[in-house]
Amino acid sequence: MTITSSMQDIAIAAARAALDKKANDVLVLKVSPLTAEADFFVVCSAETQVQINTIVREVIARLEDAGVSLLRHEGRGGNSWVLLDYGGVVVHIFEEADRAYYNLEKLWADAERVPVS
Repeated sequence: MTITSSMQDIAIAAARAALDKKANDVLVLKVSPLTAEADFFVVCSAETQVQINTIVREVIARLEDAGVSLLRHEGRGGNSWVLLDYGGVVVHIFEEADRAYYNLEKLWADAERVPVS
């Protein structure tokens, strides 16, 4: 993958990186028909802060290796929701309880789910 990869390719690469670090319930949602904020959301969860940090590092490293620059990183150091903004792709990494509380899947229920495999 190179920097010229499509937003969908970038979202899938981020999802695969999260899966490689045992993220739970990884989803790629195509939100471009519903919002101008992003083309895709990647949503996943983890059971501990350590696992969240591991997933964050893997996603950043994998996309950086592919030439994709991180624009913004929200929720560092003990937060239960981390957001990685790559422009057209936004990665949300939650602790299990916060994912259930914010329920982005319900909020974006009309978004198309993109297969990761």
